[in-house]
Amino acid sequence: MAQSEHCNVSIVMTNINSILKSLKPGIPKRYLLFVAAIVWTFAGGILLFRGYGMMLLNPEWIWLKTILSIIAGLLFYAKMFSAISSKHIARIKEIKHERPCFFSFFNWKGYTMMVPMMTLGVLLRTTGIVSPIYLSVGYIVMGTPLLISSFRFYFSGFTYYKVDK
Repeated sequence: MAQSEHCNVSIVMTNINSILKSLKPGIPKRYLLFVAAIVWTFAGGILLFRGYGMMLLNPEWIWLKTILSIIAGLLFYAKMFSAISSKHIARIKEIKHERPCFFSFFNWKGYTMMVPMMTLGVLLRTTGIVSPIYLSVGYIVMGTPLLISSFRFYFSGFTYYKVDK
């Protein structure tokens, strides 16, 4: 390749990178923590809403089932989700870019775990393989730690500048 052709390719690549960078939906890290909080709130809220709705289909012992499901969710949070949310918060705070991509509230591993989990939840609910009596408990057990984790993201977003500067 001649020198001028190499120079032209370099200029085109620089222009393409510049255009792509300008299209990236970048937001400040503090707001990214709030985006994560909203996503986790939404996911936890949907699971809790659907779980309790399914529980109402068989209201026998509903308070006991609800309380036990929430306790199991709290244990699930303490044993697993506390560490997961802490890792996501730390990862967001440690991103090198000042305005990371809007979608970087999860890393690739998080997205690859989220998609099968959502798919499984929808399949179990729509196919009727698992009775709504049992599925309702699972939804509440999963929704509880998601909602609690969202509060950690909100707190980190509100305290980001105070703690990190």
